[in-house]
Amino acid sequence: MAKSDGCSYFKRTSPFCMVVVTIYVCLHTWMAFWPQYIPYGILGPLGALAKRFMDYVHPALYYGWFLMLAIHVCEALLALKICSDKGIDSTSTRLLWLAQTFLFGLTSLGHLVKYSPDGRTKRQ
Repeated sequence: MAKSDGCSYFKRTSPFCMVVVTIYVCLHTWMAFWPQYIPYGILGPLGALAKRFMDYVHPALYYGWFLMLAIHVCEALLALKICSDKGIDSTSTRLLWLAQTFLFGLTSLGHLVKYSPDGRTKRQ
């Protein structure tokens, strides 16, 4: 194996976080744009909660979806900035960070923030 110089550092977020974020984003999208097609009865307690949200706060879910999208875009752009600051120069690695952070948000960005190019850990 070749010794890594840190310019291509990438750490994938945990599969558990990937599943949780994916399910949440899919359900939120479904509730915001196609609430009439949600099988509330099949989803059990989650369906009852979704039905309650739909009955009482649907506009908040709709506008919240756009807020969630804006936050994920900002996090992805922040990931690119952090890559530059930490000396991650590989274009493919930067695109991996961009995509992963856009899709999974803080669960990905946390790995990048913790990364120390010189190998030292931060003291608090």
